[in-house]
Amino acid sequence: MTTDTTTKSPEAAGTPPPGTASAPKRAPRGKRRLLTRRDRFTLALMAGVPTVLHVALVWVTALASIALAFTTWDGIRFDSIRWVGLQNFRQLFNDNPQFWPAVQHNIIWFVVLILIPTPFGLFLAVQLDKRIRFSRVYQTAFFLPVVISMACIGFVWQLVYNPDTGLINSLIGANEPGHYIDWIGDPDLNLWAVLVAASWRHTGYMMILYLAGLKGVDPSLREASALDGANEWQTFKNVIFPTLRPTNTVVLVVTIIEALRAFDLVFVFNKGAQGTELLSILVTNNIIGESSRIGYGSAIAVVLLVISLVVIVPYLVATFRKERRP
Repeated sequence: MTTDTTTKSPEAAGTPPPGTASAPKRAPRGKRRLLTRRDRFTLALMAGVPTVLHVALVWVTALASIALAFTTWDGIRFDSIRWVGLQNFRQLFNDNPQFWPAVQHNIIWFVVLILIPTPFGLFLAVQLDKRIRFSRVYQTAFFLPVVISMACIGFVWQLVYNPDTGLINSLIGANEPGHYIDWIGDPDLNLWAVLVAASWRHTGYMMILYLAGLKGVDPSLREASALDGANEWQTFKNVIFPTLRPTNTVVLVVTIIEALRAFDLVFVFNKGAQGTELLSILVTNNIIGESSRIGYGSAIAVVLLVISLVVIVPYLVATFRKERRP
């Protein structure tokens, strides 16, 4: 009697019998969908809306201003746009009596900001970096003007400069008839009066920038300088201040931008008339003023843009080169 024995291969043994369900296969991790359709739509909406607004309100308007600088347009009908080439720029440089005083005032604005409130802001930052008592209170007090809008600052300083009831005239006794000092209406005084208000705000801005830079200074540098016998002034001049070079670059660029875009404080004071002309005021008066010279105002805006790029582009190039260095 013979018996047949059959051997099953491992593949056959591992094959499930017919009629039984096989185990579900797991999807590869790389093909998993981490975001649902709703998540993708939300992200696209959150990134797309700001991008569209930025392009429409910044880039499109900037390019449109450059194009309109070579035209004349009353701002009402598009068919009234007429190409005039460089005529607006020739008229601006040669025939506008307010242009060069405005350029001079912007330069004075920058010089005053860089020479008075900037060193004073550095002095305050150095003092507050010593961790004196109530330093947080002092920081808040000095930084408060930066938080307040320039229009509100203009209204506050208008009250200070008021010829009748202003603080300054009341203190010096110049609020009586025949002894008035018109700080806002006098062409020899109003620019400097506005610069005092601008410096008051700029000091707090510079203080915060320098205070952030001082917080990044390595404490071991101060200790090594003290071990070498250097006093506080020598330590600051030879050790601390050279390490603030990146902060000084930021301060310089910020101050130049502040001087070029100065507008709202002057506009609140006296609308940029009688000795306070600025390039930004000329742009506004020509574009939305009674004359409505869109092309001419755009030409002034292009000049302001070129001056800004001359300052900003070298700063960005130097910054990117420094970041690319290993």
